Amino acid sequence: MKDKKYALTYALIYSSLVAVILLAPLFFYTVYMKNIHEIQNELFLKEKSLLIVKAMEEYNQNEEYFEYPRFRTFTSGLYDKNFQPIFSLIKVQNKQFKRGYHIENGNAFLMLELPKERYFGASYLIVSNEISYAAVYEKVVVILFSIFILVFVLSLLFLSRFAKPFQELNKKLDTFIKDSMHEINTPLSIINVNIDLYNRKNPPNKYMQRVKAASKVLSNIYNDMDYLIKNDRIDFKPEWVNLSNFVLERVEYFFEVAMIKDIALYHEVQKDIEAYINPKQLQRVIDNNISNAIKYSYENSKVLVRLHAKEDGVYLSFIDNGMGIENVAKIFERYYREDTQKGGFGIGLNIVSSIIKKYGIVLSIESTLKKGSDFTYIFPHAMIRIEA
Repeated sequence: MKDKKYALTYALIYSSLVAVILLAPLFFYTVYMKNIHEIQNELFLKEKSLLIVKAMEEYNQNEEYFEYPRFRTFTSGLYDKNFQPIFSLIKVQNKQFKRGYHIENGNAFLMLELPKERYFGASYLIVSNEISYAAVYEKVVVILFSIFILVFVLSLLFLSRFAKPFQELNKKLDTFIKDSMHEINTPLSIINVNIDLYNRKNPPNKYMQRVKAASKVLSNIYNDMDYLIKNDRIDFKPEWVNLSNFVLERVEYFFEVAMIKDIALYHEVQKDIEAYINPKQLQRVIDNNISNAIKYSYENSKVLVRLHAKEDGVYLSFIDNGMGIENVAKIFERYYREDTQKGGFGIGLNIVSSIIKKYGIVLSIESTLKKGSDFTYIFPHAMIRIEA
């Protein structure tokens, strides 16, 4: 579906660019066609002027009166040498009175000089009509639209065919990732279960704690990847979640991960706060923030997770004493990593950004290089309730 949307979007962009490029030659074509139209109109007026002259030639002096020719498509008139009308059907005033053919204020005029004292004392015959370029513009629009449609269809076909190998490759890659995720999930679950069983039967062991911490880091990465795969196919419906308990559970989950790095993980959580949000999406927000806070903190420092209510909403903060952020604007871009030596895939905060936009959660970031960062998420009142 995305591939079709991609082809459609870029076919539209390409067609628009071609249409814009064609504006210059179409402009000259329009000027040329207007000139042709004017020449045709001049020939038309000359032809009609000859009909009037012929009618006057055929007039018999013995007849009581001369019936001046009238036409629907043009008007005409006889004028003396001072350009005063002897008889005229022309309603539009001709200001220039140029001999020959000329256009004035959207009207065409053809002035012919007549033999002296031959046609009712007239010196000039003027023939006029309203000139319109509507047919020219209509033809230009049809040409432009036809070219756009043709280029669009050809671009769409070309891009679809061009993208087909990549679609198949992406499909195979998606299948591989899904299969890999499934294969990773099984041994990861076995590792976690067996570590828990070992810890129940044996005294604390620092090596097992490291294994447990590493498996939790791996689980967080796995959950991010799993969310990305399912995000387009699953509707994550919100429900009322005890936010206070949820935050405490996730802090406890990352306690061993922080301890391995000699980082003290603290929490200040106000009780009985509930949020209307999907639990899996909430977990992605909290887990990625705690994981990043631990990952980018200096050893022997501390990370604080704070949840408390204020007048304008509920504040969920993740405060670390780490290296800080150099480029805050880029950290939510997919695959961007502030420090490549710290590992990860650069997808966690991108997932977080998409989730908080969906729920209207406001994020405030304060960060100082080599001192630490404060990520504060403000939950609006509409999705929060606090039990008394």
